[in-house]
Amino acid sequence: MPPDRVRAALTGAVRPVCAYVYDREVLRSRAATLKAALPSSAEVLYAVKANGHPDVVATLAAATDGLEVASGGELALARAAGARRIAFGGPAKTDASLRAAVAAGALVHVESALELHRLSAAADVEVSVALRVNRRDGGLPGSHQMAGAPTPFGIDEAQLPGVVALARALPHIRLVGFHLHAVSNNLDGALHAAFVASSLRWSAATASALGIALEYVNVGGGFGVDYTGTATFDTAPLAGLVPPDGVRLVFEPGRWLAADAGWYAAEVLDLKHTHGRWFAVLRGGTHHFRLPAAWGYSHPFTVLPVPDWPHPYPRPCVQDAEVDAVGELCTPRDVLTRGQRVDRLRVGDILVFGRAGAYGWDISHHEFLRHPHPQILVV
Repeated sequence: MPPDRVRAALTGAVRPVCAYVYDREVLRSRAATLKAALPSSAEVLYAVKANGHPDVVATLAAATDGLEVASGGELALARAAGARRIAFGGPAKTDASLRAAVAAGALVHVESALELHRLSAAADVEVSVALRVNRRDGGLPGSHQMAGAPTPFGIDEAQLPGVVALARALPHIRLVGFHLHAVSNNLDGALHAAFVASSLRWSAATASALGIALEYVNVGGGFGVDYTGTATFDTAPLAGLVPPDGVRLVFEPGRWLAADAGWYAAEVLDLKHTHGRWFAVLRGGTHHFRLPAAWGYSHPFTVLPVPDWPHPYPRPCVQDAEVDAVGELCTPRDVLTRGQRVDRLRVGDILVFGRAGAYGWDISHHEFLRHPHPQILVV
């Protein structure tokens, strides 16, 4: 069951309930837990792409060392939140967003030789640059592979000497190190620590070979969240990492910081029994919370009972049965959960989906069928 303050917020929500609840205290706690687990000199930048709600961004801007952004829109959010440090990445930066990054004093994670040219042309002051590199052996297990495989992210390691030479030749470019984000949603803390240690060794050796005064190694995020089981990402192995003297070791998690601070809640509008299966039809669905459909898993829910039933007709109810939680869209793929057993579920009760604070609302197709957006409640 969600915390009392989350249930209280949902009790006061507009009916039929369709809402996200974000908890600032959980955000602060997650950030403090991670900071305590890392080497004291390491920095944490929150990856805004996980959840760009202004209250979430502002809370984590204050609780971490800064923000990592991947668009001009996220950059504007970061500036509004008063981020102490901003790192700007992403494979498709526009000229306008590069100019905005320069104006904001952001460190830029450069993805290609062409982007270096464009950044230099956009800049009228010196810009700190880290080259994003797709290393040959830079992979990790996880749901989304970013490096160590053919992807559109970063500079192929074999091309790195030429790009470094170009960075030296261009005006306004100050090369400070590397960005080595490799994976999304890795659940093995020990393997992740080994990846970071390898990244530090590689960065030191490569910087030495190419004559770079190494100041910055960003190893990305990728700390995993188990949505359907009990696995946890163990941060303890990260404490033993030792960056070289004078090198900023930077992590940029998003999901791990934000997921547990959010709940998606949707009221049951109908209960239907079709071809031997029970369906709870919700005021909501994958156009609000796309992650389960995108990743092909069933997201667990808890039932928040609603005692009042202000209608003159009978209240539909199902007991001790497996239920599919489905949305309000005109597609059979609008499914959040399949086959979750409930003790009792009635029309008018609310299903609450935990761990919905990251890659929930932000990645969903909001305008399909033009249903009203969920309320956003911040506690």
